[in-house]
Amino acid sequence: MEELYRENSRIVYYFLFSRCRDAVLAEDLMQETFVKAMESIGRYDGSCKVTTWLCQIAKHLLYQHWEKTKREHPLELDDQMAAGESAESQVIRRIELADVWEKLTKLPELTRRVMLLRVLGDLPFREIGGMLGKSENWARVTYFRGKQTLLKEVDMDEIGL
Repeated sequence: MEELYRENSRIVYYFLFSRCRDAVLAEDLMQETFVKAMESIGRYDGSCKVTTWLCQIAKHLLYQHWEKTKREHPLELDDQMAAGESAESQVIRRIELADVWEKLTKLPELTRRVMLLRVLGDLPFREIGGMLGKSENWARVTYFRGKQTLLKEVDMDEIGL
């Protein structure tokens, strides 16, 4: 059980935190998830990944919490599950994006701005260069170098850069 916790607690925590945006609640529910998992480990039939099973337990605990506190829960959780994206893949994607964001914040300021304007703003290089008082070519080169720096540490194909 200790190994199960060590290998999956981060995923369960991020899954919960991404839904409730409350670090304390996510931590509490994550702990409760593993208590419930330990109590019902005999019912785990292996038909899904263990992380999916744990996130399902976590989701039900979160819903129970919202029902007890009379808080409405967003439909997005069930909508994402229904759309075919597993809880595990959602959490892993969010963790990867958080890791990329952390590395992005460590880039030099102008490089970071070019990357954000290009990826989040979907702006053409000409516009980015103009906004920063530089040329289109400078924006292209800066973006390319920033992307190369990030590629050294992160698989950019997974996040669409």
